[in-house]
Amino acid sequence: MNLLTGETIKLTALTEDDLTSITTWFENTTFTQLFDALPAVPKTKSELTSWYEEFTDTNTQFLFAIRTRNKNNFIGYIEIDGILWNHGVGWISIAIGDNNNRGKGYGYESMELALDFAFYELNLNRVQLTVFDYNQSAISLYKKLGFQQEGSYREFIHRYGKRHDMLLFGLLKREWESRTEKLE
Repeated sequence: MNLLTGETIKLTALTEDDLTSITTWFENTTFTQLFDALPAVPKTKSELTSWYEEFTDTNTQFLFAIRTRNKNNFIGYIEIDGILWNHGVGWISIAIGDNNNRGKGYGYESMELALDFAFYELNLNRVQLTVFDYNQSAISLYKKLGFQQEGSYREFIHRYGKRHDMLLFGLLKREWESRTEKLE
C-alpha cells in the first residue's frame, strides 16, 4: 500500500511547473476568499516561487500536490505546517483550485491521505486548522473527517459586507485511529 495514493487521487511533490496553475487560481477572488484571510489579490509566480521554496528549506512543513490518479492532473495542494515536534502538533490546509474539481470527493480523499501521513508517518498527536464560517462545504468536510470545533475567533474577518468568525478545528490521533477502525 502506498501511503500517499488513494482510489482516485494521489499526493505527490509539488513542482515549480505547478506554480503556473496556482497563479491562475489566485486570480479567482472566490478561491482566495475561501482559502486566505489576506486581501483577495492575484499572486505573481515570483511570490508563489518564494512560498514554494520555503517548504524545501525546513522540516517543520510539508507540501503535497493533489493529482488525479488516472490522468495525473494537478488539481490542488495540501500543506502540513507549523509543526511543533516537541508537542506533536501541526496545522493542515487544503486547496482545490478549480471549482469544477470541488464536490467530487477529491478533498475528502486527499485529506484522508494527508492525515494518515501526519499521524502515522510524522507521528503527530494533533492536527488543527482554521476555516471561515461562510465556508460551509469545508466545514462539512472537516466534520466528516472527524475534526471537532474547538473554538472561534469571533468577527475575525470582514467579507461580503459583514463580519465573520474564523473557526478552530482539531483532530487527535486517537480520534483518527478510532474513526478509521470503525470504517474497517
